[in-house]
Amino acid sequence: MRQRHSLAGRIAIFLAMGFVVAISVFPFAWTLLTSIKQPVDAFATPPVWLFRPTFAHYVDLWVNRGFFAYFVNSVIVTAGTLVVSLSVGSLAGYALARYSGTLAFVLLVAALLFRALPRMAILLPFYQFARATGLYDTHVLLILVLVAVNQPFTIWMLRSFFIGIPRDLEEAAMVDGCTPLGAFWRVIVPLMGPGIVTAGLFTFLLAYNEFLLPLLLSATRSETMPVAISQYGNDDIRFWSLSAAGAISITLPVVALVLVFQRRLVAGLIQGAVKG
Repeated sequence: MRQRHSLAGRIAIFLAMGFVVAISVFPFAWTLLTSIKQPVDAFATPPVWLFRPTFAHYVDLWVNRGFFAYFVNSVIVTAGTLVVSLSVGSLAGYALARYSGTLAFVLLVAALLFRALPRMAILLPFYQFARATGLYDTHVLLILVLVAVNQPFTIWMLRSFFIGIPRDLEEAAMVDGCTPLGAFWRVIVPLMGPGIVTAGLFTFLLAYNEFLLPLLLSATRSETMPVAISQYGNDDIRFWSLSAAGAISITLPVVALVLVFQRRLVAGLIQGAVKG
């Protein structure tokens, strides 16, 4: 009887997991099918499941509409945001993890409150800053803004990982002759591999998928991919397949990145969950 109940429980768990996975994958699969269908098949009622696939939308997107330029802008902005956020967030998270005074608590709460502000509350100051400094429609502006918006999240996440590393390790390194910065770089950072990868991936996703800030703070020279695909198919459903091709083009690099770093990502999430 116990074996039967155990088998039934496992089957129920697998069915529930399969249902959740199906719901999660369905929008991506539908978008993928839409991107390789002709418009007449993509929006037919009832849906057409047997069709001749075409990659004309991807060719039109990347060759005729210059989507590669938007891809380059996204890479520059995301990479710059990632480097600055992790550099500043690692030092700040380490300092706040080691210092437990009132000032650290105030800074953490202030960072959390700033992160909770709606985008519309900070758009006007950023726009005025961009116009006053001449940085409007530049990669530098988008990097600075995205770092400012996402830095509290990075600091909080990295701090949670630093808290779990014993102070004895860096103290032992300093006894052996390391400076505090040397102990941080040579001892603490190598131990933070999974945590840095996890924080970096979330920072990457926040910057890579940001839409509203690049939409209002860029015009032509620094538009990113999410802004670009929003221009296709606003008034004509014939171009929605083009938007679907753009959405798939944006998603594939993220999928590849997760597959490459999946072990470190899982290790970092587990490590953070256990510490929390």
